[in-house]
Amino acid sequence: MDNGAQSQTPGTRTVNKWNTISLIGMPGAGKSTVGVILAKQTGLRFVDTDLDIQVREEATLQEILETHGYRHLREIEHEVLMEISLDHALVSTGGSVVYSEDAMARLKGAGPVVYLEADLASLEQRVASAPLRGIASDSAQGYAEVYAERTPLYERYADIRVNACAGTADQVAFTILEQLNN
Repeated sequence: MDNGAQSQTPGTRTVNKWNTISLIGMPGAGKSTVGVILAKQTGLRFVDTDLDIQVREEATLQEILETHGYRHLREIEHEVLMEISLDHALVSTGGSVVYSEDAMARLKGAGPVVYLEADLASLEQRVASAPLRGIASDSAQGYAEVYAERTPLYERYADIRVNACAGTADQVAFTILEQLNN
């Protein structure tokens, strides 16, 4: 058996050749949901930096935003991403990670960065069901403006781009595995 990831069907466990895989994308793209599935498929430890931020700060992302503002949340996100162990990790990042060149360089140095891309209408529909998501942006910006500002950054840092709206979370995870193996 070679050391590469092997996968024939979406439910098949794989042998992982990556030490770290990072997921980037807008809030609502499915990074956490797909990340858990992908972590199970690859045998990597699942790390959700949004959860790490909340544990560290003892507050939800929305509470951090309301109390300290979006710049503070981005600073905390940067610190968490620079401090966490990336060893054998599937990392689901916060949507604003792409504003930190240092953090993105660290993630890219550890392994492939996968951009879960989705169209604006789909993302808006997904976030409408959970409006207090703690999106680290200027409160004067609407979701569409944040999307327009971040999309070029996601594209810049992505090693792989996957349509996050092309099927179920299991199917998206399988597509990521297929692209990683190519």
